[in-house]
Amino acid sequence: MILEILFYVFVTVVAIQFIYYIIIFSRFSFVKPKVYIDSNQPPVSVIICSKNESENLKDKLEHFINQHYQSYELVLINDRSNDDTLDVLEWFKENYEERLNFRNITVKIVDIQENEQFWGSKKYALTLGIKAATNELLLFTDADCEPVSSFWIQEMVAGFSGDKSIVLGYGGYRFIKNSFLNKIIRFETLMTAIQYFSFAKMGFPYMGVGRNLAYTKTQFFEARGFADHMHLRSGDDDLFINQIGTKKNTEVCYSSNSFTISEPKTSYKDWTLQKRRHISTASYYKLSHKLLLSLLYLSQISFWIIAIILLIFQYKLYLILGIIGFRFLFTFIII
Repeated sequence: MILEILFYVFVTVVAIQFIYYIIIFSRFSFVKPKVYIDSNQPPVSVIICSKNESENLKDKLEHFINQHYQSYELVLINDRSNDDTLDVLEWFKENYEERLNFRNITVKIVDIQENEQFWGSKKYALTLGIKAATNELLLFTDADCEPVSSFWIQEMVAGFSGDKSIVLGYGGYRFIKNSFLNKIIRFETLMTAIQYFSFAKMGFPYMGVGRNLAYTKTQFFEARGFADHMHLRSGDDDLFINQIGTKKNTEVCYSSNSFTISEPKTSYKDWTLQKRRHISTASYYKLSHKLLLSLLYLSQISFWIIAIILLIFQYKLYLILGIIGFRFLFTFIII
């Protein structure tokens, strides 16, 4: 009797996953990305927030001055670093000044001092960086990131068409050979992107990643910035998009030239801490988003638990194997 009940629950779980993959995720998976070739290149401020990132900055900053874009501003934020991050930023501005002027690129350094009211808050640093930015269009990435192509700015900024004031991009992680953790990180990043791109396509944008995200200065201040969740250490990207993103104002950009690539964690402890911070913000999502995501995750966990139980007891063995094979087939096709 119990096994029979588990069987019907198992069928229901697979049906739920089928609906998510075929109805929701397929709307993104089978759409060809737009390739933007647009002579109209409005001014944009690229904002990079750094805290104790001197080594990454030495390696990454030059990638941001090789963009095929007629005019833009780099806003480089030193978020109360304890290393020589500020020295690296100032050295970069001074030593690349002639090249930057030739390319019509301006650099603005924002040095954040300690503030007891906003102790340890990246959102405070970002807010000051946004206020210092000259342009209406803001494009964000992190100090350990680099664009994969010289068309990154052009592709992301082209998403600001019509009434769109938010552009969600993809931020992947660098491949590390012979690392199982790296495989987990890159696959998890891919699955997360499939989900937030797909939901955005459905008109339910619920998150973005700060490694590759753009929105307007007006949109930021109309939403009162990060005021509603300033007390939380994380959420400057996903919670902010969850708060302000709508079907009308959000665009997605996923052409390969628009990607950024980041340095992945190399220890399970560091990766676990990072995931715990990200997961902790999900409890502050809108109720509709929490329900949709919870049902998806619950179905994924239930699938494995019930499948193992039914296989151990060999209940309707060939039928269970057929259902499992069907589930892997449609998830593989979509992914």
